[in-house]
Amino acid sequence: MINIASVSLAQPLETIADELGRSFGEYGFAVVRDHGIPQDLIDEAERVSKAFFALPDAVKRAYKIEGNGGARGYTPFGTEKAKDAEVFDLKEFWHVGRSLPEGHPLEEFMAPNVWPAEVEGFRETMSALFSAFETAGARVLEAIALHLGRPRDFFADSVKDGNSVMRLLHYPPLAEGAPEGAVRAAGHEDINTITLLLGAEEAGLELLTKQGEWLPIPAAEGALVINIGDMLDRQTNGRLRSTTHRVVNPRGEAARRARYSMPFFLHFRPDFLIEPLPECIESDAANPPAPPITAHDFLMQRLREINLA
Repeated sequence: MINIASVSLAQPLETIADELGRSFGEYGFAVVRDHGIPQDLIDEAERVSKAFFALPDAVKRAYKIEGNGGARGYTPFGTEKAKDAEVFDLKEFWHVGRSLPEGHPLEEFMAPNVWPAEVEGFRETMSALFSAFETAGARVLEAIALHLGRPRDFFADSVKDGNSVMRLLHYPPLAEGAPEGAVRAAGHEDINTITLLLGAEEAGLELLTKQGEWLPIPAAEGALVINIGDMLDRQTNGRLRSTTHRVVNPRGEAARRARYSMPFFLHFRPDFLIEPLPECIESDAANPPAPPITAHDFLMQRLREINLA
């Protein structure tokens, strides 16, 4: 029996902070309802995402940008693979990042976005969804701060102008002759601070428990699945867990359907120094802290491991 927290973000954060913290400490995951992202915006984002992925392969590949680690634009099917995996994941995706004004001190870390001219409304819809994700993520971080005994705005400066990325994911129907052992997304941890995922109600998303058992993550339609990324795990010295998770291939009729989802990878600022919080070191003397590292250096280190840099 999996006991992942499922809470309403419309409640006062003080009433849900410790329930979220418990779930993040045990499973690395939680589910939030009433997250404030309008359903009509979600529906429109799904529509334009499907319209893009339905374009001819040559058109999509024109938006693949070499040398940027897949941070913007299109990444074709069969490119990304999980750390230490032998075969590539069965997915293609598009990345939308933060748009910074010219001359911004962090612009060297964040390339301009590209937008597919072939899909009407793509830029406007995805820009609005990026902002809505960011607002929801900030509220989750406020709850996490309260759970840690910190002021609710504790994370605000560290994620201001952070290198966050929104991913539009398409897992095509499983084809005959898919590589032996390939899955839609092999077991992996997320690199970032926290991830907010839309589209998890379709079966297939699983987490690996502390006991080594794969369990499905239950989510109602329209809810957000939230998980802790490696950066926040490192900052809390493992008190909040970045948990291995995967998307497994469906069986039967579902294998002939495409799967679409939209994760938002909320990041610290590139120049933020990730170092374990003192209270997380003192409470776990048996777990020595990792050395400080900037969010950008940590990101690049991990992107090399998964074949994106």
